[in-house]
Amino acid sequence: MQSKAITVDIRSLKYFLAISEAPSLSVASQVLGVAQPSLSQSVQKMEDELGVKLLDRSPRGIRLTEEGYVLFDHAKRICSDMDRCIEDIRELSQSVRGTVAFGMPPSASMVLSVPLAETIRLEYPDVRLKVVEAISGYLAPWLEDGTVDLALLYDLKDVEKYSGTHVIDEELYFYSAPDAWPFETSPDQPIPFRELAKVDMILPTSGLRNTIRRYEEAQDVTLNVVVEMDAMRQIIELVARGSGYAIFAPAACQKQVDRGELLQVPIIEPVMTRPVHLVRHPDRVSTRAGRTIEEVTLKIVRELVSRGIWQGKVI
Repeated sequence: MQSKAITVDIRSLKYFLAISEAPSLSVASQVLGVAQPSLSQSVQKMEDELGVKLLDRSPRGIRLTEEGYVLFDHAKRICSDMDRCIEDIRELSQSVRGTVAFGMPPSASMVLSVPLAETIRLEYPDVRLKVVEAISGYLAPWLEDGTVDLALLYDLKDVEKYSGTHVIDEELYFYSAPDAWPFETSPDQPIPFRELAKVDMILPTSGLRNTIRRYEEAQDVTLNVVVEMDAMRQIIELVARGSGYAIFAPAACQKQVDRGELLQVPIIEPVMTRPVHLVRHPDRVSTRAGRTIEEVTLKIVRELVSRGIWQGKVI
């Protein structure tokens, strides 16, 4: 049996949202500039079409029913998407404009955020880039709830549904203070991964830690982790002070290596790498500004790798 076609338009949804968010029908009428009877008729028509009651009306005001709450959540998303759609269409005849929130882990932000911000400001002055720096464990939920529009993620294990581009594979290195080198071999020689179990390691609690843990399991090695913290700069400082040792991608502490504050040594048996993915939520419409940021990001990453500033293999 064919179900009855439902015809609920955007205007009716916006009326419903205004009524739901206002303390009374009269206030909603004033906000919208629409007569109260028209608002009541609009809601009544939706209730008739959907075959449910959306609002409970009483002398104390209006309250959403359970069905009303469901419609409210969907209506907000639908109306927001439609507003963005109209904005995108209008922007096609104008210069690229809009705000894009880009979530980056600290190590990636150190190497990417400055050249990206400079390029966007020079080439797309009407685009406002908002870089949000946080450990990767926070970025996936922020991508889910819309706090950020784009994100660089290392681990897609729990977010396979996201639309993403595998940007680069970073090689991971062992770091030590020059005056606290723990091995008999020279710092000029690569260190087998198994040897790292002999020293005190200071590691982050998520993101990179998950990658390292997978190598531990694969090699049947347990690292001696004496400190875990979600503060990359503090980990770098502790290692530079000789309080322990770390595993990082070179982008995280290249300045300290260049200044001679840290030793950077390759790891072998196996060589350790981690992927970097540029990701956006597939259920949200990508704006023209967002697509522009994606394109520029990929271009800059290729340039940084070719110049040896971001050490890794472009995919």
